[in-house]
Amino acid sequence: MKTPSAHAVSQYAGSSERLRARMAVHEFSTNPQGWFGWLGERLGAQGDVLEVGAGTGKLWGEVSAGGARLTLTDASAAMCEELRRVPGAVVRRADAAHLPFADASFDLVIANHMLYHLDDPAVALAEFARVLRPGGRLVAALNGREHMAELRDLGPAVGRPDLLRGMVLNDLVTENAGALVAERFTDVAVETYPDDLRIPTVEPVLAYLDSLSSGPLDPGQRAATRELVQAKIDADGYFFVRKSVGLVTASR
Repeated sequence: MKTPSAHAVSQYAGSSERLRARMAVHEFSTNPQGWFGWLGERLGAQGDVLEVGAGTGKLWGEVSAGGARLTLTDASAAMCEELRRVPGAVVRRADAAHLPFADASFDLVIANHMLYHLDDPAVALAEFARVLRPGGRLVAALNGREHMAELRDLGPAVGRPDLLRGMVLNDLVTENAGALVAERFTDVAVETYPDDLRIPTVEPVLAYLDSLSSGPLDPGQRAATRELVQAKIDADGYFFVRKSVGLVTASR
């Protein structure tokens, strides 16, 4: 079985297509305030800001950086190409466990849904603490244990248990992240983003599942998935997916 970091490389090294497919399903959110707007209210971005594992840079298309000086990193060369489109940002390709920055370089470090891609999140948290100035803040988003359980359950139900590997990576979740963060930081707080998904058609579900593995669903698995999901849509008007997303904030 691949390590979390090796899995992330296989998923994201060459293209942002898989990440975009995963993000697209969240368009069916039930919270009228989208994730990025909710997160933006809690960032307090000012001074020197570092986002680690910044992906496509979508956060900065949805949230204004104001006068903050942005530095964006990702381990994927393909993602770094996307990040270079963010106006005014400095982009560095970097491993979260070995950040190429001097001690006490930043006022805010953001880790938005990326810690679960790491083999040892504690090492990355130590790096975040190192590059933060005294009094600086960490903002880290994570998923809870029951996050998107209905989508996770589809893989085994249609004969593709390997799809779970694309959703369940290391053991770091919202429920245990606070204690790990507290080993390096103070004033640790965990807040839940209230949301679920109501997906009205089958296609976004199929696209999401296809993004999870190196191989798409075969015709039989696709037909079985379509039947299961459509039955829920016919009964309820949508395919319901529970979300469990938390934000961990802390001070250096």
